[in-house]
Amino acid sequence: MRLLFIADLVGDDAVSLVVDMLPRLKNFYKIDFTIVNGENADKGKGITVKQVKRLQGAGVDCLTSGNHIWDPRKRDVLVTFSGYLLRPLNYPEGNVGLGSSIFKLPDGRKIGVLNLQGRSFMYSIDCPFRIGEKELRKLRSETNIIFIDVHAEATAEKLALGWYFDGKASAVVGTHTHVQTADERILPKGTAYLTDAGMTGPHNSVIGMETEKAIARFMMQSHVYYSMARGEVRLNGVVIDIDDNTGKAKEIFRINTTKAEFGNESANH
Repeated sequence: MRLLFIADLVGDDAVSLVVDMLPRLKNFYKIDFTIVNGENADKGKGITVKQVKRLQGAGVDCLTSGNHIWDPRKRDVLVTFSGYLLRPLNYPEGNVGLGSSIFKLPDGRKIGVLNLQGRSFMYSIDCPFRIGEKELRKLRSETNIIFIDVHAEATAEKLALGWYFDGKASAVVGTHTHVQTADERILPKGTAYLTDAGMTGPHNSVIGMETEKAIARFMMQSHVYYSMARGEVRLNGVVIDIDDNTGKAKEIFRINTTKAEFGNESANH
């Protein structure tokens, strides 16, 4: 199975880029299943019903998210698209939405997708290691192909989760920090790993926000409202090949491109 994971969408222009590019991406890379993290799609916080429907209609098979999915004006989207749009599993019991799901491909193959959130520099929610391991046992009763989106701030915590789940999941890919790292590898027991897949959004920015506002926020140390940056939108993501029989990863490589660049350079791998 070949998976495409597209990193954190920031803004509606990012949604439009994915809708526009996804058919070409899937054809070029021979993709079997597509996962997208969409938690920043609506002006940087949350995702709307309209945006989910656009992505679903374009061929996105599953959406993951993170801490911004809980925007109170939009959180009902988790109920509307429960099982398709995931939220981090390790939030306390009683929250709406699901943190994992199993999807069946037309050819009968199954894939499990698990969304977890880190705790370092974030929130004191349930332990992603223990909760994740418990959920993996459930998912592995149906399929040995399992993808984990680890939405976390600290690189050390993402690495620790990657090593902890090595051999238990097919892939562990980090999100949240919006800066693509260059440490993709296959861990010793067969799990594909990347600390952060990056961001799909306006890259002449500070993680998707206007540079002037972001600088002022750091310099003034008082509340300065962020605003969405404009300009060229880049698509960040990762492609992972997984052995159907063992569930172990065979290859992992990154994507960092624009609509204009894609197809015009051999760097598309």
